[in-house]
Amino acid sequence: MRAIVSLGSNLGDRRANLSRAIELLSAMPCTELVAASSILETEPQDVPHEFLDLKFLNQVAIFESSLAAEEFSRRMHAIEEHLGRVRTVRNGPRTIDIDLIDYGGIVMNTPELTLPHPRAKEREFVMMPLREIEKVEKISFCPKSLLTAEGEV
Repeated sequence: MRAIVSLGSNLGDRRANLSRAIELLSAMPCTELVAASSILETEPQDVPHEFLDLKFLNQVAIFESSLAAEEFSRRMHAIEEHLGRVRTVRNGPRTIDIDLIDYGGIVMNTPELTLPHPRAKEREFVMMPLREIEKVEKISFCPKSLLTAEGEV
């Protein structure tokens, strides 16, 4: 299955956090990195006021994996914890944030996982790197569920 993953970091060595996360995702069983966008610095969105000055580095990566979507997601969250992600404040600062945007076009809504990611289209820090990958790789990775109303990514 093709996995579209969004990564972000606004604490510590942000660039190293993204790099290590991609390295660990690539090391998951039956999983291979296909493409990764360049790194983009962005303003935080929907964060508590006291964290507005902590800019994010964001990146999107595409993987091929034969893991089940739920297993891919569980391992993804274990990587977040391994890299020091602590969930104390909703939308608070984080060493790493890894979101599963799409997994082979699967549509699901469980307490553990919603696919495709319900807010991906609204997040330019997801869509801009995804458009970059599609342009560079000359392959359409974007599932129909992430297309805009005009039919474009």
